[in-house]
Amino acid sequence: MLRLALYQPDIPQNTGTLLRMAACLGLAVEIIEPAGFDVSDRHLRRSGLDYLDHVALTRHRSWDAFEAWRRTAGIRLVLATTAGALPYTDLAFRDGDCLLMGRESAGVPEAVHAAADARVVVPIRAGMRSLNVAVAAAMLAGEALRQTGGFPG
Repeated sequence: MLRLALYQPDIPQNTGTLLRMAACLGLAVEIIEPAGFDVSDRHLRRSGLDYLDHVALTRHRSWDAFEAWRRTAGIRLVLATTAGALPYTDLAFRDGDCLLMGRESAGVPEAVHAAADARVVVPIRAGMRSLNVAVAAAMLAGEALRQTGGFPG
């Protein structure tokens, strides 16, 4: 199963969109705290609507806790970053990969970059800064599912 990890998300509406996408496509979701909003079940239910009942969701209290869990589980970490050099379509995705999306406001710190097994970019036009995190995640998830044959039947 592919996983989608959200590093300290700070826009609840994007998190809700990502939870809905994960529910529809069968992705597990890892939320790495602290978040920029209350990620209690009550608040997630507001942004994730009734889709939250269909997502395998795990909250990690910190990057260190997430990283310890990930390494123990042997999960490959694929970071989506504007600082990536490899277009996401050129990566050979594997079933079980964890697609990591950074904060909407600041991406991820250098230590997180260093921990990633792969760093990919969604190529965009010159002069543009970045895509919305939910849009970028959908593009990566779609390609990963296409490559691994993981689209729901």
